[in-house]
Amino acid sequence: MKNLPVVLMSLLIGFSNVAQAIDIIELTATLGNDVGRPEADKARDAGRRPAHVLDFLGIEDGMTVIDLVAAAGYYTEVLSHAVGPNGRVYMQNSAASLSGNRGERTAEAIDQRLANNRLANVERVTRDPDDLGLPANSLDAAVIALEFHEFYRSDNSNAVVDFLAEMRRVLKIGGVLGIIEHAGHPIYDNGALHRALESQVVTDAQNAGMFVEASSKLLRNIEDDRSATVFAPEIRGVTDRFVLRIIKNH
Repeated sequence: MKNLPVVLMSLLIGFSNVAQAIDIIELTATLGNDVGRPEADKARDAGRRPAHVLDFLGIEDGMTVIDLVAAAGYYTEVLSHAVGPNGRVYMQNSAASLSGNRGERTAEAIDQRLANNRLANVERVTRDPDDLGLPANSLDAAVIALEFHEFYRSDNSNAVVDFLAEMRRVLKIGGVLGIIEHAGHPIYDNGALHRALESQVVTDAQNAGMFVEASSKLLRNIEDDRSATVFAPEIRGVTDRFVLRIIKNH
C-alpha cells in the first residue's frame, strides 16, 4: 500500500475505522448462548427483542454508552455485547436504589453479573441519573428501559426536566437517547399503573431541545389495553411498549 496516493490511503484508513452496525442474528445468538448470562435474562428476550431494539436505536460496535437506572443489568449486558471490546458501557444506579433489602438483592445480582470481569467493558456509576458525573459530550448513546415513567411519579416536579438536561449535557452531538417504556392511555392514571404517555414523553423531549427522530412498534402488543398495572400477572413482561429514538442535534 506504500505506493497508493495519500488521499486514497486516508480514505482507506477512514473506512477501516467506521463503526459496525449490529448484526441482529449474531447478537441474538450470542445472548442466547452465553453460559454466563442469567437464565432469567434469556427468558425475557422474547418479549424484549433486545437485538432488534438496539439496532433501531443505532447502537454500534465501539460506542460509549450508558444503561440508565440499570437495576441488575439486563440491558447493561446486552449493550456490553453490542458495543464489543472496543466500546464502553456505564451501568448507572443511584445509591438509594442499592440500599435496603431490595437494593441489597440488586447489588448482589450486579456483583454476580460482573464477577471475574466477565463484562470487561462495563463500568459502574453509582450516582443519580440527573447528575452522572461524566464529562460533557462524552456519550454516543444512553438507554433507559421501562423506568422513564418513574420521573413522572417523582416527588421532584422537575425530575423529567432535570434528567433530560443531563442527557443533553453528556450526549455528543448526534448522540441517541433511547427510551423504552410501558405505554399508557390518556383516560387512566398512568402513574399508578407505572406507565407513560408516548405523546407526553415526546413533548417533554422536544421542550428539552432534543429531536424525536423515530418511534418503533417493535414491542407493541395490541392485546394490552393499557388499563392494568404493568405488574398484573396477565400482562407482566408483555405490556404494550413504545421505543423512541431521540437525538441531541445541537
